Amino acid sequence: MDGVICIYKEKGYTSHDVVAKLRGILKTKKIGHTGTLDPDATGVLPVCIGKATKLCDMLTDREKAYRTEMVLGKVTDTQDISGKILEESVVGDNITDEVLKAVIYGFKGEYMQVPPMYSALKVNGRKLYELAREGIEVERKARPVQILGIDIQEIEIPYITMTVECSKGTYIRTLCHDIGKQLGTGACMTQLERIRSGRFELKDSVTLGQVEEFVKAGTIDSHIISVDDMFSDYQKCVVSEKYNKLVHNGNALSKLHLNKKGQFEDGENVRIYDEKGMFAGIYAFNSSEGMFTPVKMFFI
Repeated sequence: MDGVICIYKEKGYTSHDVVAKLRGILKTKKIGHTGTLDPDATGVLPVCIGKATKLCDMLTDREKAYRTEMVLGKVTDTQDISGKILEESVVGDNITDEVLKAVIYGFKGEYMQVPPMYSALKVNGRKLYELAREGIEVERKARPVQILGIDIQEIEIPYITMTVECSKGTYIRTLCHDIGKQLGTGACMTQLERIRSGRFELKDSVTLGQVEEFVKAGTIDSHIISVDDMFSDYQKCVVSEKYNKLVHNGNALSKLHLNKKGQFEDGENVRIYDEKGMFAGIYAFNSSEGMFTPVKMFFI
């Protein structure tokens, strides 16, 4: 079994829990997820199976979208409502809808975000949350993240609901914390649902319980996207029969080795198949050399 299935991660599960349970349900060990969600968070979690595990790093890099709620007037050590309250205050009348909108929409674009201590990032080989649990705080360098879109859904002070589209590596609870800091009230995240990860949306997702039902019914394959379908926007190129060995060994290819002629942009990615239609991998075209070089191989 090779491909990607979009899981709806329910509250209370870690991303690792989802992978462990899927290994048992699907009776396969080679499974990996494409981006950690906190245990209290819910939503879209694409999971790679078999040869598709080679996709994990590529899918993790994709843009994501979230629906989140934050509460003003509370600052916690984890930057979400599950943490220890460090500061608490009453939100004053000066925090109007107009003030909120000006501050929140001001975060759109690139901003420098300091990763939270309660995160899986590593410092000197240790995860930050492990250090945080021991009461150790280390300096973290701010790094650029992109808030591609932000839309306020509801304001009911002290609660604000919004959707956020962002780049890889963005912490939504830190965004909520930073908004509260700029407002001067403090804030922490109360709810988080990932509504999109790359091409996957909520409508594409299934729960672990549903996966069990599909396996019992023998319909699980219809819910798994094949590896090459993940790259359906790339041109498809087939190697001529006598050059099958080249692609099976992961060698570079020239236009002469392919049955598809035409123009290719420098750096353009294409899907390469052998003469029998077996998907081999993703290649990139190098115009200066006139060659296609492997980016990610799935055949070997």
